[in-house]
Amino acid sequence: MQPLDPETLARVRALELRARQSIEGFITGGHRSKHHGFAVEFAQHREYVPGDDIRHIDWKVYGRTQRFHLKQYELETNLVCWLLVDASESMRYGSGEVTKYDLACTAAASLGYLVIQQTDSVGLATFDSEVRQFLRPAAQPTHLKDVCRVLVGGASDQKSRIGSVFHDAAERFTRRGVVAVFSDLFDEPAEVLAGLKHLKYQRHDVVVFHVLDGAEVEFPFRQSTLFHGLEQLPDLLTDPIGVRDGYLSEFSAFRRELQTGCRLHEIDYVELRTDRDLGMALAEYLVKRTSRT
Repeated sequence: MQPLDPETLARVRALELRARQSIEGFITGGHRSKHHGFAVEFAQHREYVPGDDIRHIDWKVYGRTQRFHLKQYELETNLVCWLLVDASESMRYGSGEVTKYDLACTAAASLGYLVIQQTDSVGLATFDSEVRQFLRPAAQPTHLKDVCRVLVGGASDQKSRIGSVFHDAAERFTRRGVVAVFSDLFDEPAEVLAGLKHLKYQRHDVVVFHVLDGAEVEFPFRQSTLFHGLEQLPDLLTDPIGVRDGYLSEFSAFRRELQTGCRLHEIDYVELRTDRDLGMALAEYLVKRTSRT
């Protein structure tokens, strides 16, 4: 491996720091166990006996039986979390200081940090029209540096083919685990959902982090604007006010189709925005995920 230059090393360290800051508040805030969100699997119920922790009472079972039962869990000691990060040209966009790719990298590194803290394994694949870089899963703390080193390489100038990449990933990811996708999902929704369904068919637990810029969602442009085409699309000079309603309608329909498809296939859908607090968004999701077990 080639030695990293000082600038790259600085970017790696900065990404590691952002990852720790995004996740450590969640870890220290409400969880005494070292297992925080991905590695706990429901095993069985047993009857409550005096002295048991009442936090583990299953109130749904109580509602049916009028008897107290506890949820018992087992730990998946060999959990694998696959990070699948979109590095296509559209991810370079950012209306503010943070691009979509910056946000995706920080979110991916944050989950990687969390999983490695649990002593479980993290693998990584970055993609545009195909998988470009691939790291096999590892659980050593130093592995997070390798993940960050790949991520700070930046997005490409290529277009994405998300559906076909997901099909490829479903065949590559031979160990069943959690697949966390970080992408703007700018492809035909039907193809994206078909690829996600393939990952589910391979018995992965799939989480989609839909990475969007605030301006893409709100379309705040008012004056005549030259929009720079990405992923081989042409530039467009237009009056934003004249196209705003149509754009917002199409973009809302795009998001709804993805949300509905994910819900139908029991895939978690989490929207991440460049103009919102990442740590808060991740913490809200992880708390919700943990409460389901």
